[in-house]
Amino acid sequence: MSRVLPILFNMKMVRAILDGRKSCTRRIIKPQPQGYFEVSEEPLYIYDTDGKQGKITPPYQPGDILYVRETWKQAPNGYYYYEDWQKDDIADVTKWKPSIHMPKEAARIWLKVTDVRVERLQEITRLSVQKEGIEVDPKECAGKFDFITELFLLFQELWDSTIKKSDLDRYGWDANPYVWVVEFERCEKPKEER
Repeated sequence: MSRVLPILFNMKMVRAILDGRKSCTRRIIKPQPQGYFEVSEEPLYIYDTDGKQGKITPPYQPGDILYVRETWKQAPNGYYYYEDWQKDDIADVTKWKPSIHMPKEAARIWLKVTDVRVERLQEITRLSVQKEGIEVDPKECAGKFDFITELFLLFQELWDSTIKKSDLDRYGWDANPYVWVVEFERCEKPKEER
């Protein structure tokens, strides 16, 4: 039985989903496995045999339905989303609310989890960086870096921007933490949620 769960993305990644460029996200495994561990497949979880962490379960499983929480507000004629306001200049007469407070009924983006796996952060491939929604204009790279190097630099910068400065040594790009790789596809709002 699938679950319906919230997921947070920053505005840049909301735009990437809306544009059809993002179909994957990485989330830190907490606690980080120590030493030797085994991965069970169905349902997916890690069993950390050396680090005394025991069973570590991912936040999402294949088949789960996710509703994207984003910066929003409610007006008399419906819901507005900050990403659209930035893009289409919707009149700003009410206060924006943080994404963490978005109720399920206000969600406009629904995702179905298609795969979850375990990787080290730096094992990401070029294709996976693109699935993360990273976009590079090859003309902007000319003379600085090649296209692939620029993709990885942008992903590294994006990743580190989502980590608290005090946690960069544990979870930042250079720390190369274990992550849940969550792949998804856009879907309709489930009937039971309408």
